[in-house]
Amino acid sequence: MSDWFVYVLRCADDSLYTGVTTNPERRLRQHNGELVGGAKYTRLRRPVELVWEEMHPDRSSACKRESGIKKLRRTEKLNLITEL
Repeated sequence: MSDWFVYVLRCADDSLYTGVTTNPERRLRQHNGELVGGAKYTRLRRPVELVWEEMHPDRSSACKRESGIKKLRRTEKLNLITEL
């Protein structure tokens, strides 16, 4: 089993995008158009930068955390990012 990551990207329009992956570096390259893949949302808001990530032992816990983060207000997400 591989580790899963929840991540937050800051897009060129200063919006925030949250997702899950097993490989944050590859996923960032996909979102930026360097590799095939990436979300339609980020395709329209490039370039994006990885501003936060958190490791989880399995996909289930990562998806639950992602869901919780997506429910946060923008200010709460910014607080999460700056807690590093």
